[in-house]
Amino acid sequence: MVDNNVDFDQRIRRLNKKHEALSRGYTARMRKDGLIELKPRRASVQMPFRALLLLCLAILAFKAFLLASLGPDSYDARLSSLAEGTPVEQAGAWVMQVDPASLFLAEQIGPILR
Repeated sequence: MVDNNVDFDQRIRRLNKKHEALSRGYTARMRKDGLIELKPRRASVQMPFRALLLLCLAILAFKAFLLASLGPDSYDARLSSLAEGTPVEQAGAWVMQVDPASLFLAEQIGPILR
């Protein structure tokens, strides 16, 4: 009697798991014997393109703001001290290095800040 309950619980868990997988999407296929078989779609890793783009734009705007407010000499001095730090600080210095886009934006917002 106990074995029947264990088997039943295992079948219920398996069916619930399959139902959850099918609720995220499925493909239907007819087998040779005419039975329609549903298979769950594989979960694909989707890159949040919009979020990554917004993050890059925010970093670019932040770099431009710092460059415009500190000035190029002070900004470079702070970057060089950051580049001598821990590996995390070095990665931050690499990300925050001056590029043409941030330099252009800094030149555009510089007069507004002054």
